[in-house]
Amino acid sequence: MENSSAVSSIILSAYFGMEDLKYLYFSIFLILYIAIVAENVILIGVIYTEKTLHQPMYFLVCNLAANGLYGSTALLPALLKNVASHPSEVSLASCRTQIYCIHTYAIVEFTILGVMSYDRYVAICHPLRYHTIMSLTKVYKLVAFTWIYPLVAFLIFFIITLQLRFCDKTIDKLYCINYLLIKLSCTNTSVVNIIGLMSVVLYSVPQLVMIIYSYAHVLRVCALSSKESKLKALRTCTPHLFAIINYFVGCYFEILQSRFDTSHLPYRTQVFMSLYFLIFPPILNPAIYGLSIQAIRVKLLKLCYNKNRILSIQ
Repeated sequence: MENSSAVSSIILSAYFGMEDLKYLYFSIFLILYIAIVAENVILIGVIYTEKTLHQPMYFLVCNLAANGLYGSTALLPALLKNVASHPSEVSLASCRTQIYCIHTYAIVEFTILGVMSYDRYVAICHPLRYHTIMSLTKVYKLVAFTWIYPLVAFLIFFIITLQLRFCDKTIDKLYCINYLLIKLSCTNTSVVNIIGLMSVVLYSVPQLVMIIYSYAHVLRVCALSSKESKLKALRTCTPHLFAIINYFVGCYFEILQSRFDTSHLPYRTQVFMSLYFLIFPPILNPAIYGLSIQAIRVKLLKLCYNKNRILSIQ
């Protein structure tokens, strides 16, 4: 055990398995980060510059892309640095900062998905009142809520972690997470763990209820609608459903690794499961929405066509 007063840094031991192929891993993660930034910035840029896309649904898609940038930036620059340096040791302050960013990214993502499900519910179940209910003023408030609520709610719980002293300094993961950092504490953390489980309920149940409620009503309306209306509703909801599935797959992998022993799995499988939650939603969501929603797809194709035309003239 390390002396608690001496623990000012954390060793992320999962990086040790990358030593033999660190340049390959570095290249892969760098390409992924560039792709995530490019995809999300292009999507945000298209929605921002095209006045025809200044509608509730597209603002929420833009918000999802912004959170994808936030989450991937909380992970990948630090990951690239740690792959390149040995030993993979980070300061306790950096570890805590990363924990706050990664956990709030996860809560913001789920909150945005909950708000987007409400948007789809209003669009399908109350189409004539859609623009009245989902006014731009209300959308701006909802966008602000999807950030303020997670940032403040997690901070209230995270203050407990900030007050803990630590007697060990090794986390067997590629990045810091709150549950594993708490396990390094010198004191009994039973109460902290109970509060943590209660906070998970607070962070996730309202959004889950909203998603279930919204799609229950959407399914009810679709059951009573014509075939054409059902197909239209399906096309409208498909990108959002893919985003939800993608999120829950990441949650499943994260819970599996955090709560169970996965050391028997191949190292590359462990890396894939560990990083899925923070890499695949930010890289897949822009592709899903960019290709699935016709209005965005048309603007993206128009943008590419205009650029190619300019280049051919030059």
